[in-house]
Amino acid sequence: MRSVKYLLFLLTLLFTVYNSGIAQSIGDKITSFTGNEGQQLIGDKMYVFVDSTGSMPFNDVLAKNEFKPAASKIPNLGVTPYHCWFRLNIQNNSSLPDFVLQIENPLLEKVVLFKPDSGRYISFPISKELPFDSRSNKSQNYEFLIRQHPGSVATYYFEIVSNTLLLVPVKIGSQISTSDSDLNKDLLTAIYFGIMLVMILYNLFVYFSIKDKSYLYYIFYIITVSLVQLNITGFGFKYLWPSFSHFERYSVYLFPSLTAFASIAFIRQFLLTKQYVPVMHKGFWIFVVSYVFLLLNALWGNKLLSYNMLNLNALPLSLYMIGTSAYIKVKYKYRPASFFLIAWIVFLIGIIFFVLKDFGVIPYNLFTVSAIQIGSAVEVILLSIALADRINILKAEKEESQERTLAALEENARIVSEQNVMLENKVNERTIELQESNQELNKTLVDLKEAEMQLVESEKMASLGQLTAGIAHEINNPINFVTSNVNPLKRDVAILLETIVTMETVGLSDVPHAEKVKQIQEYKEEIDFDYLKVEIEHLLKGINEGATRTAEIVKGLRIFSRLDEDDLKKADINEGIDSTLVIVNNLLGNSIKLVKNYGNLPLIECYPGKLNQVFLNIISNAIHAINKLHETDNKGLLTISTSADENNVYVKFEDNGTGMDDATMKKIFEPFFTTKEVGEGTGLGMSIAYNTINKHNGQIHIKSVVNEGTEFTLELPIIHQINEVQP
Repeated sequence: MRSVKYLLFLLTLLFTVYNSGIAQSIGDKITSFTGNEGQQLIGDKMYVFVDSTGSMPFNDVLAKNEFKPAASKIPNLGVTPYHCWFRLNIQNNSSLPDFVLQIENPLLEKVVLFKPDSGRYISFPISKELPFDSRSNKSQNYEFLIRQHPGSVATYYFEIVSNTLLLVPVKIGSQISTSDSDLNKDLLTAIYFGIMLVMILYNLFVYFSIKDKSYLYYIFYIITVSLVQLNITGFGFKYLWPSFSHFERYSVYLFPSLTAFASIAFIRQFLLTKQYVPVMHKGFWIFVVSYVFLLLNALWGNKLLSYNMLNLNALPLSLYMIGTSAYIKVKYKYRPASFFLIAWIVFLIGIIFFVLKDFGVIPYNLFTVSAIQIGSAVEVILLSIALADRINILKAEKEESQERTLAALEENARIVSEQNVMLENKVNERTIELQESNQELNKTLVDLKEAEMQLVESEKMASLGQLTAGIAHEINNPINFVTSNVNPLKRDVAILLETIVTMETVGLSDVPHAEKVKQIQEYKEEIDFDYLKVEIEHLLKGINEGATRTAEIVKGLRIFSRLDEDDLKKADINEGIDSTLVIVNNLLGNSIKLVKNYGNLPLIECYPGKLNQVFLNIISNAIHAINKLHETDNKGLLTISTSADENNVYVKFEDNGTGMDDATMKKIFEPFFTTKEVGEGTGLGMSIAYNTINKHNGQIHIKSVVNEGTEFTLELPIIHQINEVQP
């Protein structure tokens, strides 16, 4: 009886093979699908045939039967204009009636699957010539759902056309394992684009703050790099331009070319190549012309030539940029060149890992597939640090200039003193010398004015340093909050997916209904289903709060950084104070209690950016005074109140810090006067605040008691009256 069963099984298997149209020769490799493993690469079990005519019908391909075994797990046929055919034999050794064949290369032009059905083959094409929504499986990769009876063997054929590198990483797996793998890659890609978006917003804000063109070029570079990754991962065609298949086919040439232009513009601006290496500065035009020619070739239809030029240009341009930065670093000791050099080397290492996995030198896994994204993210962060370091360089230069200016002031003061003594003794005898001395005094006053302007700029740089620290601290917290919730959420989603499978298994079983209910209830208790729902809701709420907080911070920074110094406009004072508090929030910490008593204020005519600077100076001084008195007892209190009458708006800042005596209050608005330690302040903050309030035709009122606190009240007119003579 058992031998009869075996015979029937063999006959059934032979009948299935016959009906599937398998032209399998003895010794052909067979891929076994068990359903118990995750996705697995099966390229080394395929057979390859290259159709040099590009027009051979499927039946002729079957009849010709010139397939050769693939050389590796990831077949790599290079850049070829030919149509390539692949044959794959699959035996379903699982209990599942279906599985997924996935070609993990969104850059392929067209993939046609030929699947056996009742003695003939049916074609299932997926092409970039069609909109993305035409795909039955909404994946950026080429995925095909295969239905094959358990225990049967079938042969499948792929026809693949590509205008880029014809790399065919074919994977087989269950629908669940394929979805899990796609989810992991999508999460990593989402984190990558999140990092790029944060870097764009951060550098855009700094650009609006200091107007350094390097930031503008760098933002353009980050955007183009992100577009390249959108193209490589297939996310662009899936989410951004799904209906523009023609644009998707040309984006593989457009985005890398834009990235090359952006990187060339950035390095020329950032490393000052025109100043340090004028010959190499001009040499970048060779690459610009080459990439323009490449784009024109692509538009004319020479796609293979354009792609080959793209590959030929990439390495020389990278080496040229690395060589330029290394030369500037070695010869001129220019520190930003070090950051640039390290960032590009890290990026190239990521590219090397990505390429090595295509040739089977290193394993094909989530890390190596995402190596370019990881290297790109690290490169962007390092270059952002390099740009931020330029602020420190400028600050050091300003401090050095300040020291020289102060030395000149002291020397000028000594000269003025000596001249005054001489003038007092010989005023009647040496009138001519007095006139010469007066000329010298006028020159000294001009020098003093120039020195004051330089010190005002120094004060702005100090505020910018504080601003940068506040940005880094405020944005880092919500981002950490979001990223810390990703892994728990991923774990809970995996449990939910497993729960769905378990519920389906129980629901389809033949046990009685009561037993099904009991099994389901036991499984829900086993995984603590009620807590799982609460935890997922908590994690999603945390991610939402982190994202909302980041948006609020960016909004506050945008309000604070309005560059409107020469334009009067109506503004909300309460909104300006809140944007300033975003900047100093890290200084407040947990040791100072902040109380806000905002009134209902009308919009006033003012220079909002200048008033925000006044608020920043007063609040920073208040925090310094509070910390000095309440450093250990955490009893610091800062109260901000606003109110208005028919003509004026009043802003009051009250603190319980060290306070001031009468002598200090008389000098507080004098330039260079400060009660802080050396190196903690320039002494210009309150002087600038006083001049700004005067420019608004307002007043500053001060009340202070030593060791009890200080109260600053700003009185600002609602309607700005322009004076003929400014104090």
